[in-house]
Amino acid sequence: MSTLRQSPRTWLVAASGLALLSACSQPLDFDMRGNFGGAFNTADAAQNITADRPRPDDRGIISYPNYQVAVAKRGDSVQDVANRIGVDAQELASYNGLETKSLLRNNEVLALPRRVSETGEGPIQPPSGVDIAALAGNAIDNATPQSVETTTLEPIASSKEDNAQTGVEPLRHKVARGETVYTISRLYGVSVKSLSEWNGLGPDFAIREGQYLLVPVPASTEIKTARSSDTVPGQGTPTPTPPSASKPLPNEKTPTAKEAEAQAKANTPDLSKVPSGGRLAMPVNGSIFREFSKGKNEGIDFSAAPGTPIKAAEAGTVAAIITNAEKVPIVVVKHPDNLLTVYANVADISVAKGDSVTRGQSIAKIRSGESNYLHFEVRKGINSVDPMPYLN
Repeated sequence: MSTLRQSPRTWLVAASGLALLSACSQPLDFDMRGNFGGAFNTADAAQNITADRPRPDDRGIISYPNYQVAVAKRGDSVQDVANRIGVDAQELASYNGLETKSLLRNNEVLALPRRVSETGEGPIQPPSGVDIAALAGNAIDNATPQSVETTTLEPIASSKEDNAQTGVEPLRHKVARGETVYTISRLYGVSVKSLSEWNGLGPDFAIREGQYLLVPVPASTEIKTARSSDTVPGQGTPTPTPPSASKPLPNEKTPTAKEAEAQAKANTPDLSKVPSGGRLAMPVNGSIFREFSKGKNEGIDFSAAPGTPIKAAEAGTVAAIITNAEKVPIVVVKHPDNLLTVYANVADISVAKGDSVTRGQSIAKIRSGESNYLHFEVRKGINSVDPMPYLN
Protein backbone atom coordinates (compact mmCIF):
# COMPACT_ATOMS: atom_id res chain seq x y z
CA MET A 1 0.00 0.00 0.00
CA SER A 2 1.54 3.29 -1.05
CA THR A 3 1.45 6.41 1.07
CA LEU A 4 0.05 9.55 -0.49
CA ARG A 5 2.36 11.96 1.30
CA GLN A 6 5.25 10.84 3.47
CA SER A 7 6.30 12.96 6.43
CA PRO A 8 8.81 15.65 5.43
CA ARG A 9 10.93 14.71 8.44
CA THR A 10 11.54 11.31 6.85
CA TRP A 11 13.76 12.96 4.24
CA LEU A 12 15.63 15.22 6.68
CA VAL A 13 18.08 12.87 8.29
CA ALA A 14 18.77 10.75 5.22
CA ALA A 15 20.66 13.62 3.59
CA SER A 16 22.15 15.04 6.80
CA GLY A 17 23.52 11.66 7.78
CA LEU A 18 25.95 11.69 4.86
CA ALA A 19 27.99 14.46 6.44
CA LEU A 20 27.85 13.03 9.96
CA LEU A 21 28.68 9.34 9.54
CA SER A 22 32.43 9.87 9.24
CA ALA A 23 32.54 12.07 12.36
CA CYS A 24 30.35 9.87 14.54
CA SER A 25 32.14 8.46 17.58
CA GLN A 26 29.24 6.29 18.77
CA PRO A 27 27.98 3.10 17.12
CA LEU A 28 25.88 4.00 14.12
CA ASP A 29 22.25 4.70 15.01
CA PHE A 30 20.29 3.08 12.21
CA ASP A 31 17.05 4.71 13.31
CA MET A 32 17.19 7.76 11.05
CA ARG A 33 13.58 8.82 11.51
CA GLY A 34 13.61 12.20 13.26
CA ASN A 35 15.48 15.45 13.54
CA PHE A 36 19.01 15.17 14.93
CA GLY A 37 18.32 17.75 17.60
CA GLY A 38 15.50 15.93 19.35
CA ALA A 39 15.65 12.38 18.10
CA PHE A 40 16.31 9.40 20.32
CA ASN A 41 19.44 7.42 19.60
CA THR A 42 19.43 3.63 19.51
CA ALA A 43 23.20 3.32 19.90
CA ASP A 44 23.01 2.54 23.63
CA ALA A 45 20.35 -0.11 23.07
CA ALA A 46 22.45 -1.66 20.32
CA GLN A 47 25.24 -2.29 22.82
CA ASN A 48 23.04 -4.09 25.37
CA ILE A 49 23.69 -7.83 25.36
CA THR A 50 20.62 -10.04 25.46
CA ALA A 51 20.18 -13.77 25.92
CA ASP A 52 19.31 -16.16 23.11
CA ARG A 53 15.67 -17.06 22.70
CA PRO A 54 14.83 -20.37 24.45
CA ARG A 55 14.56 -23.46 22.27
CA PRO A 56 11.00 -24.55 21.35
CA ASP A 57 9.79 -28.13 21.71
CA ASP A 58 9.25 -30.47 18.75
CA ARG A 59 5.97 -28.75 17.85
CA GLY A 60 7.52 -25.29 18.02
CA ILE A 61 6.02 -24.35 21.41
CA ILE A 62 7.87 -22.19 23.95
CA SER A 63 6.09 -22.37 27.31
CA TYR A 64 6.38 -19.85 30.12
CA PRO A 65 4.43 -19.95 33.38
CA ASN A 66 2.02 -17.22 32.21
CA TYR A 67 1.80 -17.67 28.44
CA GLN A 68 2.96 -19.70 25.45
CA VAL A 69 4.13 -18.88 21.94
CA ALA A 70 4.51 -20.97 18.80
CA VAL A 71 7.53 -20.70 16.51
CA ALA A 72 6.83 -21.19 12.81
CA LYS A 73 8.89 -23.33 10.46
CA ARG A 74 9.91 -22.34 6.96
CA GLY A 75 6.91 -22.47 4.63
CA ASP A 76 4.33 -22.60 7.42
CA SER A 77 0.98 -20.87 7.22
CA VAL A 78 -1.10 -20.01 10.27
CA GLN A 79 -3.25 -23.03 9.41
CA ASP A 80 -0.16 -25.30 9.44
CA VAL A 81 0.92 -24.07 12.87
CA ALA A 82 -2.61 -24.46 14.24
CA ASN A 83 -2.83 -28.02 12.95
CA ARG A 84 0.54 -28.93 14.45
CA ILE A 85 -0.18 -27.60 17.95
CA GLY A 86 -3.88 -28.49 18.04
CA VAL A 87 -5.67 -25.14 18.25
CA ASP A 88 -8.39 -23.52 16.18
CA ALA A 89 -6.78 -21.85 13.16
CA GLN A 90 -9.21 -18.94 13.02
CA GLU A 91 -8.74 -18.24 16.73
CA LEU A 92 -4.96 -18.29 16.37
CA ALA A 93 -5.05 -16.05 13.30
CA SER A 94 -7.40 -13.47 14.83
CA TYR A 95 -5.36 -13.31 18.04
CA ASN A 96 -2.26 -12.38 16.02
CA GLY A 97 -3.90 -10.05 13.52
CA LEU A 98 -3.50 -12.51 10.63
CA GLU A 99 -5.55 -14.73 8.33
CA THR A 100 -5.46 -18.51 8.45
CA LYS A 101 -3.80 -18.63 5.01
CA SER A 102 -1.13 -16.04 5.91
CA LEU A 103 2.38 -17.36 5.21
CA LEU A 104 4.90 -17.05 8.05
CA ARG A 105 8.65 -16.52 8.08
CA ASN A 106 11.00 -19.11 9.48
CA ASN A 107 11.20 -18.63 13.29
CA GLU A 108 8.32 -16.13 13.31
CA VAL A 109 6.55 -16.09 16.68
CA LEU A 110 2.78 -16.43 17.18
CA ALA A 111 1.17 -15.75 20.56
CA LEU A 112 -1.24 -18.49 21.69
CA PRO A 113 -4.70 -17.35 22.79
CA ARG A 114 -4.93 -20.22 25.24
CA ARG A 115 -2.55 -22.77 26.75
CA VAL A 116 -1.92 -26.07 25.03
CA SER A 117 -0.40 -29.26 26.40
CA GLU A 118 3.29 -29.19 27.23
CA THR A 119 6.20 -31.57 26.92
CA GLY A 120 7.69 -33.35 29.90
CA GLU A 121 10.01 -30.42 30.61
CA GLY A 122 7.12 -28.15 31.53
CA PRO A 123 7.23 -24.36 31.35
CA ILE A 124 10.49 -22.44 31.47
CA GLN A 125 11.16 -21.37 35.04
CA PRO A 126 13.22 -18.38 36.23
CA PRO A 127 16.58 -19.16 37.83
CA SER A 128 16.50 -19.09 41.62
CA GLY A 129 17.34 -15.79 43.27
CA VAL A 130 16.66 -13.64 40.20
CA ASP A 131 14.82 -10.37 40.67
CA ILE A 132 12.46 -10.32 37.68
CA ALA A 133 11.52 -6.70 38.26
CA ALA A 134 15.17 -5.71 38.18
CA LEU A 135 15.71 -7.55 34.92
CA ALA A 136 12.83 -5.70 33.35
CA GLY A 137 14.52 -2.46 34.32
CA ASN A 138 12.49 0.63 33.52
CA ALA A 139 10.78 -0.91 30.52
CA ILE A 140 7.43 -1.22 32.27
CA ASP A 141 7.68 2.31 33.63
CA ASN A 142 8.37 3.72 30.17
CA ALA A 143 5.76 1.70 28.35
CA THR A 144 2.12 2.67 28.15
CA PRO A 145 -0.57 0.30 29.47
CA GLN A 146 -1.95 -0.03 25.93
CA SER A 147 1.31 -1.28 24.44
CA VAL A 148 2.50 -3.83 27.02
CA GLU A 149 0.67 -7.12 27.14
CA THR A 150 -0.17 -7.80 30.78
CA THR A 151 -3.04 -10.28 30.47
CA THR A 152 -1.89 -13.63 31.80
CA LEU A 153 -3.13 -17.15 31.29
CA GLU A 154 -3.54 -19.57 34.13
CA PRO A 155 -0.05 -20.38 35.45
CA ILE A 156 1.16 -23.93 35.19
CA ALA A 157 3.00 -25.61 38.02
CA SER A 158 6.74 -25.80 37.57
CA SER A 159 8.29 -29.01 36.34
CA LYS A 160 10.63 -31.04 38.49
CA GLU A 161 12.47 -32.48 35.51
CA ASP A 162 16.23 -32.00 35.74
CA ASN A 163 16.45 -31.08 32.06
CA ALA A 164 13.86 -28.30 32.25
CA GLN A 165 14.94 -25.00 30.74
CA THR A 166 15.40 -22.00 32.96
CA GLY A 167 15.13 -18.39 31.91
CA VAL A 168 13.40 -15.12 32.59
CA GLU A 169 9.87 -14.81 31.23
CA PRO A 170 10.04 -11.90 28.74
CA LEU A 171 7.48 -9.17 28.44
CA ARG A 172 5.06 -9.41 25.55
CA HIS A 173 4.55 -6.20 23.61
CA LYS A 174 1.41 -5.75 21.53
CA VAL A 175 2.22 -3.52 18.56
CA ALA A 176 0.14 -0.35 18.38
CA ARG A 177 -0.57 1.67 15.27
CA GLY A 178 2.43 3.76 14.20
CA GLU A 179 5.01 1.80 16.16
CA THR A 180 8.16 0.45 14.51
CA VAL A 181 10.83 -2.02 15.53
CA TYR A 182 13.05 0.99 16.21
CA THR A 183 10.65 2.72 18.60
CA ILE A 184 9.97 -0.54 20.42
CA SER A 185 13.68 -1.34 20.77
CA ARG A 186 14.24 2.11 22.28
CA LEU A 187 11.33 1.62 24.66
CA TYR A 188 12.85 -1.50 26.18
CA GLY A 189 16.55 -0.71 25.73
CA VAL A 190 17.29 -3.69 23.48
CA SER A 191 18.88 -3.84 20.06
CA VAL A 192 16.85 -4.05 16.88
CA LYS A 193 18.86 -7.15 15.93
CA SER A 194 17.91 -8.99 19.14
CA LEU A 195 14.26 -7.97 18.86
CA SER A 196 14.24 -9.24 15.28
CA GLU A 197 15.94 -12.55 16.12
CA TRP A 198 13.68 -13.29 19.06
CA ASN A 199 10.56 -12.77 16.92
CA GLY A 200 11.69 -14.06 13.53
CA LEU A 201 11.25 -10.73 11.74
CA GLY A 202 12.20 -10.25 8.11
CA PRO A 203 15.15 -8.19 6.79
CA ASP A 204 12.88 -5.15 6.48
CA PHE A 205 11.91 -5.41 10.20
CA ALA A 206 8.25 -5.08 9.20
CA ILE A 207 5.69 -5.50 11.98
CA ARG A 208 1.91 -5.19 12.02
CA GLU A 209 -0.65 -3.63 14.30
CA GLY A 210 -1.85 -6.13 16.89
CA GLN A 211 1.22 -8.35 16.59
CA TYR A 212 2.73 -9.72 19.80
CA LEU A 213 6.48 -9.36 20.19
CA LEU A 214 8.68 -11.04 22.79
CA VAL A 215 11.03 -8.52 24.40
CA PRO A 216 14.55 -10.03 24.70
CA VAL A 217 15.88 -10.42 28.22
CA PRO A 218 19.43 -9.56 29.39
CA ALA A 219 22.07 -12.23 28.91
CA SER A 220 23.25 -11.97 32.51
CA THR A 221 20.91 -12.99 35.33
CA GLU A 222 23.26 -11.78 38.04
CA ILE A 223 21.04 -8.85 38.98
CA LYS A 224 21.14 -7.38 42.45
CA THR A 225 17.89 -7.26 44.32
CA ALA A 226 16.57 -4.12 45.95
CA ARG A 227 18.10 -5.10 49.31
CA SER A 228 21.78 -5.95 49.24
CA SER A 229 23.04 -8.83 51.36
CA ASP A 230 25.29 -6.51 53.36
CA THR A 231 22.56 -3.97 54.16
CA VAL A 232 21.32 -4.09 57.73
CA PRO A 233 17.56 -3.89 58.41
CA GLY A 234 16.28 -0.35 58.41
CA GLN A 235 19.33 1.01 56.60
CA GLY A 236 17.67 1.09 53.18
CA THR A 237 19.32 1.17 49.81
CA PRO A 238 22.48 3.32 49.46
CA THR A 239 21.91 6.51 47.52
CA PRO A 240 24.25 6.92 44.53
CA THR A 241 26.39 10.02 44.33
CA PRO A 242 24.76 12.51 41.97
CA PRO A 243 26.84 13.39 38.87
CA SER A 244 26.89 17.07 39.89
CA ALA A 245 28.78 16.19 43.09
CA SER A 246 31.63 14.46 41.27
CA LYS A 247 31.92 16.62 38.19
CA PRO A 248 30.98 20.30 37.96
CA LEU A 249 28.65 21.43 35.24
CA PRO A 250 30.37 23.02 32.24
CA ASN A 251 30.45 26.77 32.04
CA GLU A 252 27.86 28.07 29.63
CA LYS A 253 28.61 31.12 27.58
CA THR A 254 25.71 33.14 26.25
CA PRO A 255 26.64 34.60 22.85
CA THR A 256 26.50 38.34 22.46
CA ALA A 257 24.18 39.96 19.94
CA LYS A 258 27.14 40.49 17.61
CA GLU A 259 28.21 36.85 17.87
CA ALA A 260 24.63 35.63 17.29
CA GLU A 261 24.39 37.85 14.20
CA ALA A 262 27.69 36.49 12.87
CA GLN A 263 26.49 32.90 13.40
CA ALA A 264 23.22 33.60 11.60
CA LYS A 265 25.13 35.17 8.72
CA ALA A 266 27.38 32.10 8.48
CA ASN A 267 24.29 29.87 8.10
CA THR A 268 22.75 32.09 5.43
CA PRO A 269 23.39 30.86 1.87
CA ASP A 270 25.62 33.02 -0.31
CA LEU A 271 23.87 32.97 -3.68
CA SER A 272 26.83 34.60 -5.34
CA LYS A 273 28.80 31.37 -4.91
CA VAL A 274 26.16 29.18 -6.55
CA PRO A 275 27.13 28.15 -10.12
CA SER A 276 25.38 29.49 -13.21
CA GLY A 277 24.87 33.04 -12.01
CA GLY A 278 23.61 32.18 -8.55
CA ARG A 279 20.57 30.17 -9.66
CA LEU A 280 19.56 26.52 -9.83
CA ALA A 281 17.31 25.02 -12.48
CA MET A 282 13.90 23.67 -11.55
CA PRO A 283 14.38 19.94 -10.85
CA VAL A 284 11.04 18.89 -12.33
CA ASN A 285 8.23 20.30 -14.39
CA GLY A 286 5.48 20.39 -11.80
CA SER A 287 3.61 22.49 -9.27
CA ILE A 288 4.75 23.19 -5.69
CA PHE A 289 2.23 21.97 -3.13
CA ARG A 290 4.34 22.15 0.03
CA GLU A 291 6.85 24.93 0.73
CA PHE A 292 9.97 25.00 2.85
CA SER A 293 9.43 25.27 6.62
CA LYS A 294 12.47 24.89 8.87
CA GLY A 295 12.03 21.98 11.27
CA LYS A 296 8.83 20.81 9.53
CA ASN A 297 9.62 20.48 5.85
CA GLU A 298 13.31 20.78 5.03
CA GLY A 299 12.69 21.28 1.33
CA ILE A 300 9.89 21.86 -1.16
CA ASP A 301 7.57 19.27 -2.71
CA PHE A 302 6.63 19.22 -6.39
CA SER A 303 3.58 17.38 -7.70
CA ALA A 304 4.07 15.91 -11.18
CA ALA A 305 2.74 13.15 -13.41
CA PRO A 306 4.27 9.67 -12.98
CA GLY A 307 7.25 9.18 -15.25
CA THR A 308 8.09 12.90 -15.46
CA PRO A 309 11.89 13.33 -15.70
CA ILE A 310 13.71 14.65 -12.64
CA LYS A 311 16.69 16.77 -13.62
CA ALA A 312 19.87 17.82 -11.86
CA ALA A 313 19.44 21.40 -10.70
CA GLU A 314 23.11 22.13 -11.41
CA ALA A 315 26.29 20.40 -12.53
CA GLY A 316 27.94 18.29 -9.87
CA THR A 317 28.81 14.79 -8.68
CA VAL A 318 26.41 12.14 -7.39
CA ALA A 319 27.49 11.92 -3.74
CA ALA A 320 25.12 9.15 -2.68
CA ILE A 321 22.10 7.08 -3.60
CA ILE A 322 20.38 5.92 -0.43
CA THR A 323 16.92 5.01 0.82
CA ASN A 324 14.78 6.43 3.60
CA ALA A 325 13.02 4.48 6.35
CA GLU A 326 10.31 3.39 3.89
CA LYS A 327 12.91 2.09 1.38
CA VAL A 328 12.22 4.95 -1.05
CA PRO A 329 15.31 6.05 -3.06
CA ILE A 330 17.06 9.38 -2.51
CA VAL A 331 19.70 10.91 -4.80
CA VAL A 332 22.19 13.42 -3.39
CA VAL A 333 24.26 15.58 -5.75
CA LYS A 334 27.27 17.55 -4.50
CA HIS A 335 28.13 20.94 -6.02
CA PRO A 336 30.99 23.39 -5.44
CA ASP A 337 31.19 25.38 -2.20
CA ASN A 338 29.86 22.48 -0.08
CA LEU A 339 26.38 22.75 -1.61
CA LEU A 340 24.11 19.70 -1.86
CA THR A 341 20.87 19.14 -3.72
CA VAL A 342 18.65 16.26 -2.59
CA TYR A 343 16.05 14.49 -4.76
CA ALA A 344 13.81 12.20 -2.69
CA ASN A 345 10.84 9.95 -3.46
CA VAL A 346 12.17 9.11 -6.93
CA ALA A 347 12.15 6.09 -9.23
CA ASP A 348 14.04 4.76 -12.27
CA ILE A 349 17.36 6.30 -11.22
CA SER A 350 19.64 6.66 -14.25
CA VAL A 351 22.88 7.67 -12.48
CA ALA A 352 25.24 5.98 -10.05
CA LYS A 353 27.29 7.16 -7.11
CA GLY A 354 30.37 9.03 -8.32
CA ASP A 355 28.87 10.00 -11.68
CA SER A 356 29.34 13.55 -12.92
CA VAL A 357 26.07 15.19 -13.96
CA THR A 358 25.36 18.32 -15.97
CA ARG A 359 22.77 21.00 -15.30
CA GLY A 360 19.40 19.78 -16.57
CA GLN A 361 20.50 16.16 -16.99
CA SER A 362 17.78 13.60 -16.26
CA ILE A 363 18.76 11.58 -13.19
CA ALA A 364 15.47 9.85 -12.25
CA LYS A 365 11.71 9.94 -12.75
CA ILE A 366 8.59 10.65 -10.71
CA ARG A 367 7.24 7.51 -9.06
CA SER A 368 4.03 5.89 -10.24
CA GLY A 369 0.99 5.37 -8.04
CA GLU A 370 -0.31 7.78 -5.42
CA SER A 371 3.12 9.01 -4.29
CA ASN A 372 3.80 10.91 -7.50
CA TYR A 373 5.78 13.85 -6.17
CA LEU A 374 9.38 15.00 -5.71
CA HIS A 375 10.81 16.16 -2.40
CA PHE A 376 13.67 18.56 -3.23
CA GLU A 377 16.17 20.01 -0.76
CA VAL A 378 19.10 22.41 -0.94
CA ARG A 379 21.70 22.03 1.79
CA LYS A 380 24.72 24.07 2.81
CA GLY A 381 26.76 21.31 4.39
CA ILE A 382 24.30 19.64 6.77
CA ASN A 383 22.09 22.73 7.14
CA SER A 384 18.92 22.86 5.08
CA VAL A 385 18.08 26.16 3.42
CA ASP A 386 15.03 27.40 1.55
CA PRO A 387 15.44 26.27 -2.07
CA MET A 388 13.23 29.02 -3.49
CA PRO A 389 15.89 31.81 -3.57
CA TYR A 390 18.14 29.46 -5.54
CA LEU A 391 15.64 28.38 -8.19
CA ASN A 392 14.99 30.11 -11.50
